[in-house]
Amino acid sequence: MIALLGFVLAVLAAPFKSKSRLEAENAALRHQLIVLRRKVHGRVRLTNSDRWFFIQLYRWFPLILKFLTIVQPETIVRWHRAGFRRYWRRKSRQGGGRPQIDAELRALIRRRLKNKFSFICRTTA
Repeated sequence: MIALLGFVLAVLAAPFKSKSRLEAENAALRHQLIVLRRKVHGRVRLTNSDRWFFIQLYRWFPLILKFLTIVQPETIVRWHRAGFRRYWRRKSRQGGGRPQIDAELRALIRRRLKNKFSFICRTTA
């Protein structure tokens, strides 16, 4: 519920953001893509110019820190799949349903049914 409220507020506040702030967000996102495409041997390596760019961007727009998380798309897909597995594992767990009937009670029911059917057979014959 809180996340939904945050999303609604962000949508309502979006038209009032300054143009320079939006351009800074776009520049940060573009630079993240450039850094991700330049990865070597599966790891993302930041150069000094990358660090300088992010530091300057943070000095000008401190709120930009929310968008400066560099994560590979494969990582997000892996997180999503893991969450999906956890959700369905929890959902399919045994835990509800009808409680077990004691063996003694089942035997009593069977005896009663047997007596009832034998009584019906005797009266109809």
